[in-house]
Amino acid sequence: MLGTSRHDSSNGFSREIHLTAGGALNKVTGWWIPFLHTVCAAAAFLSALVIGWKLHYHKIVQNEHYGYPDEWFPSVSATIGDRYPGRNVFQILIALTCPPRLFLHLFWYILTVRAAPKRAKALFWVGFVRTCTCGGWVYVTSGDDHDIHDIMMISYMILTIPYMTLLIQLCDKSPFTHNVKALLANKSRRKWVAFAFFGSIPPMIYFFINHKVHKIAGAYTTYAFFEWALIIFDVMFDSLAMEEFKALDLGILPGKPDER
Repeated sequence: MLGTSRHDSSNGFSREIHLTAGGALNKVTGWWIPFLHTVCAAAAFLSALVIGWKLHYHKIVQNEHYGYPDEWFPSVSATIGDRYPGRNVFQILIALTCPPRLFLHLFWYILTVRAAPKRAKALFWVGFVRTCTCGGWVYVTSGDDHDIHDIMMISYMILTIPYMTLLIQLCDKSPFTHNVKALLANKSRRKWVAFAFFGSIPPMIYFFINHKVHKIAGAYTTYAFFEWALIIFDVMFDSLAMEEFKALDLGILPGKPDER
């Protein structure tokens, strides 16, 4: 990468500062934001599942009606919130997901505010509140307070409707890209992932009712598969931002020396 250098003597001595071609001390592509978000989120859920499966398998597949072998796959809530050390590893990794997630919302605002200012602001605030509700069901587990956990999870799912809808509408509006075809192709992928996400909700509810009301053996395991599918599609949806965020850079710019 081409660069320039600048001499700074504002503190009474001379030093040489190397700048990149864009005038920054250092910069990285915005692609890293959704990439880090995807890695941290996937690692959090996968690590909790592996640890729980290895250390507490029979306990995390047990529910109020049945246990192994009738139920043989754990729900998301049982996996991430019921047992040490899976719960703790999960919460550390999901905390590391927060910074790139907030940058994700900020970058989407920067990319879309010129084309649709009102919808860009709505997307930012919906995404921010949705992130807060995610923290609610992640850090307040079903074992801590079942009602708060469920309220936060339901709120998260409800906010996913405007979040995905607005993002699909705005994702090809970036003025910074030189590859319009790539944006349109990525928009199509988002539609399919959103369709898969919302398409998983009705059967998930159906099998939960079979478990909770009709007390059918094995229904909770099938419910758990659809619950995990929501997690996969959710993380996948945000991972697609790697295509649009290649057009942005995160840079550290030198400040102006004090004028005395």
